[in-house]
Amino acid sequence: MDIQVKINGKLVKSSVDADLILLDYLRDNGCLSVKRGCETSNCGLCTVIMDGKPVLSCSILAVRADGSEIYTLEGLQKEAEEFGTFVANQGAEQCGFCNPGFIMNVIAMLRENENPSDDEIKEYLAGNLCRCSGYEGQFRAIKNFLAQRGAK
Repeated sequence: MDIQVKINGKLVKSSVDADLILLDYLRDNGCLSVKRGCETSNCGLCTVIMDGKPVLSCSILAVRADGSEIYTLEGLQKEAEEFGTFVANQGAEQCGFCNPGFIMNVIAMLRENENPSDDEIKEYLAGNLCRCSGYEGQFRAIKNFLAQRGAK
């Protein structure tokens, strides 16, 4: 099947198998920040922003993305670096494996709501599995990041 997808601002035309998942399609097109984790839509490692919303790329067929605009960390480097560096400086990460999906969800959250409540932050974090930290450090880092942004 022929599809065309705008990936990180670049139009990509491809012929794909009907059963190719979006995660593999993106990785085949150089988006290596999109990670394979659970493959059951439970861990959030494969999160991308598709048409402005965070989605799990392991649970969407590439053909469903036809005509869509998708962003990965490769296309959001400035936003990702700013927040990722802040999280690291807060000591809120350990192994870093979950960071791409976590950062993508936080970017999506901040685009939709610049001043989220504690419950809204927790709702966005709920789809990310971090086996190291238990989320308290990440939650604290988000709160501190929001406070710093508000102080500017």
